[in-house]
Amino acid sequence: MQLDVADAPVGGKADWLTVRLRQAIGDGRLAVGGRLPPTRVLAAELGVSRGVVAEAYRRLTEDGHVEGRRRGGTVVVAAPAVPLPAEPAQPRPPAGLFANTPTPDVFEALRAAPARVDFTPGQPDLAAFPRAAWLQAERTVLAGLSAGHLGYGDPRGTPQLRQAVADWLARNRGIRVAPDEVLIVAGTAQALTLLHPVLRADGVDSVAVEDPGSLGTRQHLVNGDLATPPVPVDDDGIRVDALRATGARAVLLTPAHQFPMGVVASGERRRELLHWAAGDGGLIVEDDYDAEHRYDRPPVPALRALLADRVCYLGSVSKLLAPALRIGWVVPPPRYRDALVNGKRFTDLGNAVLPQLVLARLMASGDLERHLRMLRGRHRRRRDAMTQALAAHLPGAVAHGAAAGLHLTVTYPQDVPDTDLAAAALALGVKCQPLSWHRQLPGRPGLVLGYAATPPGAIAEGVAALGEALRALS
Repeated sequence: MQLDVADAPVGGKADWLTVRLRQAIGDGRLAVGGRLPPTRVLAAELGVSRGVVAEAYRRLTEDGHVEGRRRGGTVVVAAPAVPLPAEPAQPRPPAGLFANTPTPDVFEALRAAPARVDFTPGQPDLAAFPRAAWLQAERTVLAGLSAGHLGYGDPRGTPQLRQAVADWLARNRGIRVAPDEVLIVAGTAQALTLLHPVLRADGVDSVAVEDPGSLGTRQHLVNGDLATPPVPVDDDGIRVDALRATGARAVLLTPAHQFPMGVVASGERRRELLHWAAGDGGLIVEDDYDAEHRYDRPPVPALRALLADRVCYLGSVSKLLAPALRIGWVVPPPRYRDALVNGKRFTDLGNAVLPQLVLARLMASGDLERHLRMLRGRHRRRRDAMTQALAAHLPGAVAHGAAAGLHLTVTYPQDVPDTDLAAAALALGVKCQPLSWHRQLPGRPGLVLGYAATPPGAIAEGVAALGEALRALS
C-alpha cells in the first residue's frame, strides 16, 4: 500500500488518511486479518504527527473496519460490502418510489436504491460482526463434532442451542423456561409464518397491531390471511381500551421498545395488558426484537416472564449479530407448542445444525454478551451523534425512542408529507423511511432513521441533507 501525504489537504490530514485506509481495505490491499503498521511507524513513514495516524485508526475502529488487539496491534476485521468510491455517485431514485402504497415490492425497490447515507431502520452494524469469535467457536465445534451431528437434527433445534437460549433469556430477559419449551426458527419472519395456521385453527382470524407499528410485520400477518386492526400507541404503550374495542383475540406487541416510536410500556399499561390476556382470554405475541439494546437504564423484563400461558415470545439474533444467520426462537404457550413444532418439522425439518452449535458456543462462552457490551457503547455514540445532528439541522423536530434500540423516529412541525421528504432526501443521497408507511391511522408526519450501521461522520452528513430537503419543501 502506497500513501503520498502530499495529496493531503492542509489541516485535513486525518480525514485524508482515513479515506485512503478505507479505500485500501475496500479494494483488498489491506485484507481482513492483516495488521496495520504501528502508529509511530506509519507516522514516521508519512512525515505526519503520530496523533494524525491515531485519529485515523480511531475512526476506522469506530466504523468497524479495524480492531485494536493490544499486543496483536491494529487488525483489519471487516471490509465494506463494496469498495468505497472517493466521490460517491449521485443516486437516481426510482421514479414514484414513495408515491406508491408500500407493498413488499416497494420495500425491495427502496432497499436496492443507491444512497450515500443509509438510515434504513432495523439494520445492525454488520461490520461489527464478531468474525474472530465466530471462527474460533466454529473451529471448536468442528473439532468436537460427532458424525451423528451431521444427520437430520431435531426440528425443535439442537439441545445445545435450546439450552443456551434458555440460559440467555433467564440472564437477559427475566424469562425462566426449560430448553424443551424453546423452538429454534429461521428468524421472527418464520415464527410468524408458523403461527398463522396455528392461530386460525384456534379460531383467531385477526391479530391487532400497534399503530404506528412495523409495516413489515403487518405484511407478514396479512400474508397469512389474518386481519390487522390498528390500536393507537401513546406515551405509555398500546392503549388497552382501544385493544378491547377491536374485539381481536390476539395482539402483536413490541413492549420493551415499541417500533417505531420507541415507547416502553409503562407498569400500569403492562398490568392492563396482562389483565386483558388473562381475563379476556387474549393472546399476546411479544416481538422482543431489540430489547437488549438499551443504553440509559437496564432493559425491562419481558411480558413472557409474567404470564407464560398467554404470551407467545419471539426473539432472534438478527439485531445482535446479523440477519443473514436466520436464527431466532419462539417460546410459545403450552397449548401451541406441539402444533408449532409440527409446523417447523413439515416446513424444513429444522434449522441448519452447524450454525446452531456455533451460536450455542458463543452464548455459553460469554462471547455474545461481550459483543453486546461492545455494541452498546458503539450504538450509544452513534445515537448521540444523531441527536446532536438533529438539534443542529432540524430545529423544532422531536426525536422519539432515544433510550434504546437501533433507530430514532423524528416528527416535525412543518406541513410537509413525510413521503415527499423521504423522496427529496433520497434525491440527495440519504435513504430513510417515512413514518406514514408504518401507520394505518392518521398521524403526524415523520421519518424513521436507523443509526446503528452508520458512522458518526456519515450520520451528521445525512441529517444535514435531511434538513436541507425539509427547508426546500417548506
